[in-house]
Amino acid sequence: MPPATAFHGAPLVALRGVGKAFPNGVRALAGLDLDVRPGEFVALLGPSGCGKSTALRIVAGLSEPTEGAVEWAQAVTPVQSENRIGFVFQDPTLMPWASVFDNVALPLKLKGMGADKAAHRVEPALDRVGLRTFSRAYPRELSGGMRMRVSIARALVTEPQLLLMDEPFAALDEITRFKLNDDLLRMWQALRTTVIFVTHSVFESVYLSSRVVVMAARPGRVFAELAADAPYPRDQGFRTSPEYAAFCRRVSEALSRAMAAVGEP
Repeated sequence: MPPATAFHGAPLVALRGVGKAFPNGVRALAGLDLDVRPGEFVALLGPSGCGKSTALRIVAGLSEPTEGAVEWAQAVTPVQSENRIGFVFQDPTLMPWASVFDNVALPLKLKGMGADKAAHRVEPALDRVGLRTFSRAYPRELSGGMRMRVSIARALVTEPQLLLMDEPFAALDEITRFKLNDDLLRMWQALRTTVIFVTHSVFESVYLSSRVVVMAARPGRVFAELAADAPYPRDQGFRTSPEYAAFCRRVSEALSRAMAAVGEP
């Protein structure tokens, strides 16, 4: 797969001057401008409270901006009308009384899809996350990493053009997190889905993304954008390479400057 600089053309989704103020007076976002092009893997990186999750919810149509707008390519409509967006939350939010299969099938059931047709979507989705043999298991019988895999399969089962992920691996141990990072990259390359991935981890953002967007807080806005030009596929060799270490330093330095910019316009 090509390096980050190969992604070009009209954005799939764009945030134009997006601001968000809550009733208590907190301004979560102000003047947020961001273009995300088809096929990109964009990491949103920033300190707690910089509005990363708020921006993701606005893109998903789960929250309305106070100012500015979200612009979509003509081929994509918001989640409420066409369900072309998949969302993976920090917590897997699975139904404890339902099997893995039924949890993954839920979005299709809500769309009114018949059981036979849904099965043809659910089974490949479970294959992608390595859980085909656990289709009849219940969430309580799964590890934390497996539950997150179910959540990812549920987001992918609708075959979305845009996958939004809000710190999905933050609560997992490092070994499980590395494994899921690798699995996520393989799925992204196979499906060619556009991804916006929120994380607090410099190392994760550099390993996964084609572009790292560093955000400053109070109010949240784009502080820096750094293209990750290392080609895909990426593996353990990339994690231990001088190129990876150097790019992590660049991103870390940008993040430090962003944190020092709190309160600046």
